[in-house]
Amino acid sequence: MLDLTSTRAKIVVGATAIGIGFFLFFPVYWLVVSSFKSDAELYRVTPTLFPETITLTHFIKALTVGKLPLQLANTLAVSLGSAAVNATLAVYAGYSFAKYRYAGRRPIMLFMLSAQMFPFGLLLITIYPLLTGWGLLDTRFGLMLSYIVFALPVATYMLYSYFSQIPNELIDAARADGASDLRIFHTIILPISMPPIITVFLYSFMWSWNDLLYSLTLIVSDDKRTVGPGLLLTYLNDSHSDWGGAMAASLLASIPVIVGFVLLQRFFIQGVTAGAVK
Repeated sequence: MLDLTSTRAKIVVGATAIGIGFFLFFPVYWLVVSSFKSDAELYRVTPTLFPETITLTHFIKALTVGKLPLQLANTLAVSLGSAAVNATLAVYAGYSFAKYRYAGRRPIMLFMLSAQMFPFGLLLITIYPLLTGWGLLDTRFGLMLSYIVFALPVATYMLYSYFSQIPNELIDAARADGASDLRIFHTIILPISMPPIITVFLYSFMWSWNDLLYSLTLIVSDDKRTVGPGLLLTYLNDSHSDWGGAMAASLLASIPVIVGFVLLQRFFIQGVTAGAVK
């Protein structure tokens, strides 16, 4: 058996960690440095690890010439809307599955989770005609509803796992004092459940923000496009490939998610681990 405290084991573990870190973070580094390079330097046969001359041309172009600000606004509106609706539905559904006993509770929950077994593209085949029949195709609201289809099952199960660990004695004591179920939920359960709720909100928000397939298929108007298809159709299309502009615009589009995660990472970590230990 390998002694993990030996020098050889430490070297192997350290080298493995460095290799994994390089594999994960080098593309991010390349994205950042490429956004500051000139076009002449970007298309050299021999690439450079550091920009010889730092230029902000690609950033200025992305903010003034393209429609990145509008696409960011559309993405923010759709992502915040879908995340808020998803978190709200998941809170009530997860608490219902965890604390109430009624006929069909377990089959309903398993039926919701079964949606995760199907590929996203397969479900798009059924979502597309539904949105068309409801008159929601090429609308931000229709795109928001499509995101909830995938985020809600996972979010519900995460909150179900957390609510299951809340002692029933806490709820029984509140009932003995005359509090109704709704008051117990809103005044006692919700305040102590903010970390997992924020985790569910961030999960749904990041899923919506990073989507390409659904936003590219369900939105066809330029003024309603989100960041994913907007960047693809603007910088990487059949006629040309503007890698510098794509890098700069991608970096700008990543800032809201990075800022949100940095500000809420404490709640995110608490929410992921909540309910893991009884």
